[in-house]
Amino acid sequence: MDFAITLESSEQHLIQALVRQERWAQQHLYEAYYGKMMGVCLRYAGSKDEALDLLHEGFIKVFNNIGKYKPGTSLPAWMRTIIVNTCIDYYRKSIRRRTEDLGSVHHLSNDDPDALSNLTEQEILDAVQELSPAYRAVFNLYVVEGYSHKEIADALDITESTSRSNLVKARIKLQDYFTRQRMEFGFRSSKNDNDPTV
Repeated sequence: MDFAITLESSEQHLIQALVRQERWAQQHLYEAYYGKMMGVCLRYAGSKDEALDLLHEGFIKVFNNIGKYKPGTSLPAWMRTIIVNTCIDYYRKSIRRRTEDLGSVHHLSNDDPDALSNLTEQEILDAVQELSPAYRAVFNLYVVEGYSHKEIADALDITESTSRSNLVKARIKLQDYFTRQRMEFGFRSSKNDNDPTV
């Protein structure tokens, strides 16, 4: 019990220092959450440099809006929301400069609900970064963040059918990516290329 009170007091002290824009507090928050928030940005960005730009922009928003943080809520969750919204804003700006193909929706099913479990985190991240910004944004918001197609449509200023279409196309492109990498989607090939009997 005393430990929990000490943690609450420590977080309140940090928040108060952040509101006063004290550099030590900003550095502490940045260092404590850099890895976790960079992971979020990497899923939305097309490159590490772009992810770093999104991360820095997101932290600036965190520092500028820390006075709106409500004690008692999860600070990491509050920060994550700001970082995700920063990525969405970036997507909106970049998509205005691009025109995406809004072809017909094809239904895609996969009988294995855990198809990605055999891939490393880096392999999945590399594949997601190969997606166009529109497909990447919808894929992340739907699969990772758990948004509904209506929420995605509202956030990205697109229709629900476009959200569904982009998700299907993202999944197809991911399958193609893994096929090109000599993998079946979700399973590493166990065949020996040098074995003529295979």
